[in-house]
Amino acid sequence: MGAAFDDSPGNGNNNSECSRLPGYAELKSALASATATETSGLNNQMWATLVNRDGVVCAVAFSGENRGAQWPGSRVISAQKANAANAFSLDASSNDNGSGQVGGLALSTANLYSAVQPGGSLYGLQHSNPVDTSVAYKGPASKNGTSNDPMVGNTIGGVNVFGGGLALYAEGHRIIGGVGVSGDTSCADHNIAWRVRNLLKLDHMAVNGAVPAVPGPASLFNADPTHPDNIIFDITANPNGGTGNSASGFGHPSCLNTSGSSTLPPVRP
Repeated sequence: MGAAFDDSPGNGNNNSECSRLPGYAELKSALASATATETSGLNNQMWATLVNRDGVVCAVAFSGENRGAQWPGSRVISAQKANAANAFSLDASSNDNGSGQVGGLALSTANLYSAVQPGGSLYGLQHSNPVDTSVAYKGPASKNGTSNDPMVGNTIGGVNVFGGGLALYAEGHRIIGGVGVSGDTSCADHNIAWRVRNLLKLDHMAVNGAVPAVPGPASLFNADPTHPDNIIFDITANPNGGTGNSASGFGHPSCLNTSGSSTLPPVRP
């Protein structure tokens, strides 16, 4: 994962369990770079949040000039996405006594859309684990998106079911939390989150010698082992109306521009 990150005051990591994650400055730098690189969607500025494995918010940042330069409502959504991706992803430690995938299982929030629709295999998931509003809207707002964002050090909760949330995998394919990005179309959110994770070097998911790959819907059902939890566009119109049918069961609707997801960097060993 690179250099260790301390918990000293002011670095955005005021919880001891955040020491395994990048700090505020590194998140902000990665978000700015990823936002500038990604040209799909509306080309908006973005919010990003990191949570640890327990769902504690470790850092919140924005890419614009000030906290009003990107949708204010996307701050909490980014935290919700980070929580959801972490909450429903696993690593190899989940494989025991004949149960669990050998390498774990990564589910991005983009992978959840079809599964939570009426009739889907995870219908109702989006109503579980609600956002803690006392954490989400704690003031002062002047600190939102700074190293001392009021959400930092608190458990946010929330389940989001469209693109922008990814689990974080350190060296050895150990899951250590999640990243959430919001502020544009859901497809652009996913692409930018993917780039942020890559820049933070927390996408250790590809097969590495005796260490098996971390699978996800895209590698299991969409023949894409280099992007296991990538967004999947396999929804066809339902002649009876409604949200359409996903061939894999993990599909996501298309957005204004979906080209970016096909050029995302592969996950690393």
